[in-house]
Amino acid sequence: MQTNILELAEEILDYGVMGTLLVMSVVALWLFIERMMYYKSVELEKYENKELLELDLSDNLSTISAIGANAPYVGLLGTILGIMITFYSLGEIGTVDTKKVMTGLALALKATGFGILVAIPAIAFYTIALRKMERLIAYWDAGRTKSGGADEA
Repeated sequence: MQTNILELAEEILDYGVMGTLLVMSVVALWLFIERMMYYKSVELEKYENKELLELDLSDNLSTISAIGANAPYVGLLGTILGIMITFYSLGEIGTVDTKKVMTGLALALKATGFGILVAIPAIAFYTIALRKMERLIAYWDAGRTKSGGADEA
């Protein structure tokens, strides 16, 4: 009975953490693609106010950043819980089985690895989108100055 509960806990942990990280990676990719499509279609000349332009250009960037910043922690949480389950199951057995310890630790560490694997592209997506946003704002500023806009002294 106790073994079944531990196996169930391992499955819930594995699918819960990995599922969360998978959702995070899909959301980050989707938002990045959405931002790139928006940046290609934005019409800078329609904006009279720089703050409104910045607000529109920065939509969803904080979400991409948050995913990149938090994915390693989600993976680390999975690793910690996986190690706890491994040690708990070893305590229930009463003997130290090296194979069971190594297998349990390796499976737990995959959560950290996957968390890092999600974070690296998310941070790259954020950096690329932020740079594109900065360039669009610079083009808007240059267009306003060249056309004799309100920014000229």
